[in-house]
Amino acid sequence: MRRTALLVSTALLTALLPLAVARAADDPPPVPVDRFEGEVPFASQPAEGIFTWGGDTDDPPTLQLTARADAPEGAKVLTGTYDISGYGGFTHDFAANQPPHDWSAHQGIRFWWDGQDNGKKVAFEIRDGGANGEASELWTTSFTDDFTGWKQVELPFTDFVYRTDYQPVGGIDHVLGLTQMWGYAVTLPVGVKGRFAMDDVELYGKADQSLRASVTTDAAVYPVKQGGTATVKVTLATTGSAPVADPVTVTYETSGGTAEPGKDYTPVTGTLTFPAGTASGTTRTIHVPTLRDKSAEPAETIPLKLTVTGAKPPAETPQVVVDAHGLPYLDSKLPVKKRVADLLSRMSLAEKVGQMTQAERGAVGEGADVATYDLGSLLSGGGSTPTPNTPAAWAKMIDGFQLRAQATRFQVPLIYGVDAVHGHNNLAGATIMPHNIGIGATRDPRLAQRTGAVTASEVRATGIPWDFAPCLCVSRDERWGRAYESFGEDPALVQSMETIIQGLQGAPNGRDLKGDDKVLATAKHFVGDGGTAYGSSTTGTYTIDQGVTKVTRQQLEAVHLAPYQTAVDRGIGTVMPSYSSLDILGDGQGPVKMHARGDMINGVLKGRMGFGGFVISDWNAIDQLPGDYSAHVRTAVDAGVDMMMVPYAYKDFTAQLIAEVQAGRVTQKRIDDAVSRILTQKFRLGLFEHPYADTRNASRIGSAAHRAVARQAAAESQVLLKNSHGVLPLKKNQKVYVAGSNADDLGNQTGGWTITWQGASGTHTQGTTILDAMRKDGNVAYSKDASAPTAGYDVGVVVVGETPYAEGVGDVGNGHTLQLSAADQAAVDKVCAAMRCAVLIVSGRPQLIGDRLGKIDALVASWLPGTEGDGVADVLYGKRPFTGQLPVTWPKSEAQLPINVGDASYDPQFPYGWGLTTLTKVPGGGEAALKALAVAAAAAERAGADRAGRVLVTKARLIVQEKVGGDITAAVAKPFAEADHLSLTGRYGAAVQKLIVAYRAD
Repeated sequence: MRRTALLVSTALLTALLPLAVARAADDPPPVPVDRFEGEVPFASQPAEGIFTWGGDTDDPPTLQLTARADAPEGAKVLTGTYDISGYGGFTHDFAANQPPHDWSAHQGIRFWWDGQDNGKKVAFEIRDGGANGEASELWTTSFTDDFTGWKQVELPFTDFVYRTDYQPVGGIDHVLGLTQMWGYAVTLPVGVKGRFAMDDVELYGKADQSLRASVTTDAAVYPVKQGGTATVKVTLATTGSAPVADPVTVTYETSGGTAEPGKDYTPVTGTLTFPAGTASGTTRTIHVPTLRDKSAEPAETIPLKLTVTGAKPPAETPQVVVDAHGLPYLDSKLPVKKRVADLLSRMSLAEKVGQMTQAERGAVGEGADVATYDLGSLLSGGGSTPTPNTPAAWAKMIDGFQLRAQATRFQVPLIYGVDAVHGHNNLAGATIMPHNIGIGATRDPRLAQRTGAVTASEVRATGIPWDFAPCLCVSRDERWGRAYESFGEDPALVQSMETIIQGLQGAPNGRDLKGDDKVLATAKHFVGDGGTAYGSSTTGTYTIDQGVTKVTRQQLEAVHLAPYQTAVDRGIGTVMPSYSSLDILGDGQGPVKMHARGDMINGVLKGRMGFGGFVISDWNAIDQLPGDYSAHVRTAVDAGVDMMMVPYAYKDFTAQLIAEVQAGRVTQKRIDDAVSRILTQKFRLGLFEHPYADTRNASRIGSAAHRAVARQAAAESQVLLKNSHGVLPLKKNQKVYVAGSNADDLGNQTGGWTITWQGASGTHTQGTTILDAMRKDGNVAYSKDASAPTAGYDVGVVVVGETPYAEGVGDVGNGHTLQLSAADQAAVDKVCAAMRCAVLIVSGRPQLIGDRLGKIDALVASWLPGTEGDGVADVLYGKRPFTGQLPVTWPKSEAQLPINVGDASYDPQFPYGWGLTTLTKVPGGGEAALKALAVAAAAAERAGADRAGRVLVTKARLIVQEKVGGDITAAVAKPFAEADHLSLTGRYGAAVQKLIVAYRAD
């Protein structure tokens, strides 16, 4: 071995390093993968190279090649430091323009690791098949850093399992082939500041048949009604589908479990033989007969133990389950309340605590822990999807998890939840609606309900009965990274859009929840998440999200609580507290995290408002509470949180809550209340009778009918802020020059919470960009950066705005501003200097455009319109009129923020409620017409004629906007915005009177 500076003999080195496993005589020699001597650069695809990655800018580790005298091989080793809060690690990808490597002759992969004895697991991943290292199938295992100094870590290929939490391209064949390998990756520990050193990655050992051949069963759980016979299919599979060279035997016997042999089932034993030469895919069958008895019983398990010779055995022992029978809670004819009471009376403490626990699908692997911990719920966080990401794969995945719940004593079904916040946004090919801020701009409650109905239909068709939506936040500061999740800044507007709850759930009494096109909805985030003060967040680099909402009791009631009473009245099934803290002036408590505010959850929500559903925590939110983990658990449960979203900490949570109850610190009564609320919703959803996916509506996912609703929503969400010289609508015979970063980017127009949590630019689902839609309607040329010549065009359309983000990652000051990018500014300047121009702003919140407003003829707030760019083109070309109104105030500068309707000082660029129209000729008559409209509006108000009242206010608004034009002064803006608020609260006469004030002020 070479050394620099100090030459160490081979004998001395061998004495210093831990002994490696001796190589068998017939083993092939080790094959180097990485020596870390500089032969592999720090680079990324398509070149061969090592590169780092992480959940945010702080998470990727630092790497370097370091000369060390104690290097196990050569002169250098790979060293690095890390401090990871989300996830992070590094990858070695092989060159994509070269053939993949063949590792199939070897037993496994090994390397030297400089142990730090931190007790943390280090994940090691290999990349199998596919087009290249970043488009391959991922297989993973891990080792524990529980040693000090250099140790050779050996990872047999038989230890690697298919990754279920993330796959870059969807499942390729779910078989570790080893003949087309593209490299490896290391995921470093989270939550510990550390360093590492690694050397000499190589393939070792000789492959045996158990690596290439495996025995599987067609399921892990086989529920069967008493007296029925379970059929277990045992299949032999081989890598590359080659016949087995040596015989494979499978000895089986029924043994153990909770069922009694001879009473509940007939024991079976035997041996299955797959002779040498047996083809891959060959299946044998085992039958397990159960016996009928007359007693009512919970479910009973019959493990079928399999002993395999000559192949890799199944990952777990399959279980036959004799279904629970004869118990009252199983009787669908009984009232839900009686069914809940019966089931609750039978459950152990551990089973009850399991119902209060929600885990992330990626944390439970194939799902064995569902039964082990009696889990009540699973979820898919943003971007947590099956592979492939198709409706069928979602249904299959969730059915697989539901099957696991059948192995529990009472076979309580899971309730699976997703954040379908603007359509089934985790599913590729789903219909993606405009984000809520655009729905608020429509001012169309019936349309909001229809968008909810489409979402519910597509979500339920994939086997998911629960949606973490809608967000009922009242957004009071556009610097908030979640501003687009709000319907607007006015609680009256938010309340008017809560028709979406009926779209999701159906009738307020819950009678529709059992249908194949409805889901349980969630009102979030209780309460005040939209009112957090800028600079008050203590979460990482966030500036406003998860911060402190400081309000008087009156402000809390009028602004933030009002939408929740509406939601309760509409029968909302679940409520999610906010990460943020609430500081009610004068109550003496100071800022308190909402997950700890029993006065609000138990007192106001469940008590005063009469909420009868259950409260689900936000993702790991209890970890932000003060004290140790026992205090986190106790505080949240006692505050009224019924189910805890503890994605990867479900084992710790269940153990701790059981301990809290046993110690008397959490009462059994509180547990029973929480579990009763959860079970009630499961019964209402019909999950006990139909736990598995009803996919009859799957063909409607992304259908023309559903996309038509999204298209209408996109069209109605467009707000025409300025329209000088009648630039809009465009005419078919005009030559149109299109530019801007967001004209042809589906990812940008769908925004965050689309396919992944943060969303992404580019094309990641199916839809129509604004540019593609415009090309259907007119004579269009496109130059993204406006670098193409501008001469010879009649009008320009520049589509600019934001790139996707979600939550606090998108907070202004956390790498984001309200300014257009330099490229967007340049495109606007060039096009608008050359021709009449319309500027469309595709964004989750207002952008500061005042310095360019004079050069822009037409300005449109397009928000985040979703997958249906045709809706935007519809209003641009006059197929539909512009009718949208601002759901939030459009500021002149960031210094004005926060700025909202009703503020004492109010001088925005465009006031709340502003929105020009291309619908009809604006009514004439000036102030005289306004006075007549005021009289008629007051009469409509007295008669309860809401539709007529709104029409009258709209006419008055158009008269005012026509007179004001672009000269919006503070004296005009304040009464104009207040008029829209009054109209939303049904005070139509007063609304027109305010508009008269605005008219006179101009």
